[in-house]
Amino acid sequence: MLDDFLAKHQGEATTKAGYEPKIRLHIKPHIGDLKITEVTDDTLDDLYRQLEKQPCPTNGGKPLGPKTVRHVHNIISGAFSTVVPKLLPANPAAFAHPPTERQIKAAVPDFPVLSDAATAAFLGDTWKPCGNRACHRWHHCLRDAPLWTSYTATGCRRSECLGWKWDLIDWEKCSIRLDWVVVEVGSGYILRRLTKDGDKSAVIYFDPALKPVLQYQWDAQDYWKKQLGPAWVDHGLVFARDGFKLQGNAIPGGPQDPDKVSSRWRTKRQRLGLPDEFRLHDWRASKINNDLDAGENPVEVSANARHGSPGYTMKAYGRRRAEAAKQLAAASAGRVGLNRAGHLLVPGSGMVASTDAAGLSTVA
Repeated sequence: MLDDFLAKHQGEATTKAGYEPKIRLHIKPHIGDLKITEVTDDTLDDLYRQLEKQPCPTNGGKPLGPKTVRHVHNIISGAFSTVVPKLLPANPAAFAHPPTERQIKAAVPDFPVLSDAATAAFLGDTWKPCGNRACHRWHHCLRDAPLWTSYTATGCRRSECLGWKWDLIDWEKCSIRLDWVVVEVGSGYILRRLTKDGDKSAVIYFDPALKPVLQYQWDAQDYWKKQLGPAWVDHGLVFARDGFKLQGNAIPGGPQDPDKVSSRWRTKRQRLGLPDEFRLHDWRASKINNDLDAGENPVEVSANARHGSPGYTMKAYGRRRAEAAKQLAAASAGRVGLNRAGHLLVPGSGMVASTDAAGLSTVA
């Protein structure tokens, strides 16, 4: 049933690629030998509790988190829905008890974000040449500087930046249309159209200060095109694979391996002493949080992040911080004139005077 469900699934290739390892690693070893009629809601509850407690080799030896277990439940529910009511009167997954939304939310780690000041310091270091005697304008020490800068400046996802194309940049409007993404599929990766969540013609805007960065990337590509000649296969990508240490099936001019990009990021992160848990994706969280903290319009912040609504942006990325809370308290106190209430203090008593309904001062 599971194999048939996966083979006939009409979702995107990346969705099916995400289903396959969960079916192979977390479902089949536990209930794959059972007959369809033998699987009950109790069977599934036992499976979910086992996955929540049993160390998983593919998860660093830790049990699966609530979100992953819930995803396993959704796959099972979808598979059983294909045999109801042909072979079963009801879907057993409908009566099971996977992790709740509250449990999933409670388990989400509070990923770190960098302030605007820390981001500025990072950018300064990123564009600093290594100083080696062999260092030159296109030396590998600055190879990823345009890519890291683009992540920090736009808040794009890893897949989106790697899918940027030159002909989708409007230099006058300072905008980029996000029509393509580079995503991992199985043990490889592909360049494909952006179709997720109906976001088929997403457009983001960037500051003109990013233009010289993209111009540098254009010139760097031109350098590699001249070096490689016909070996360069042009896909029109802004952050295409260059000719540095080509290995395996890597094609210069084609998409970059997202996993290797993340690996290079981890090296960069360690060298700069950034938090170990700071992922490449956390540049997105940093930009969104810092924009909200700076008082930017949540509607525009949400639109540039390609979220469904400002409410989702505030819920998923807005954080309560001590300094912001103090600023809110100060602003509120100023509006109601709290700073003028000092004359109501009773001298020497340590007690605060209050005002009753008639406007007469009394001691609280």
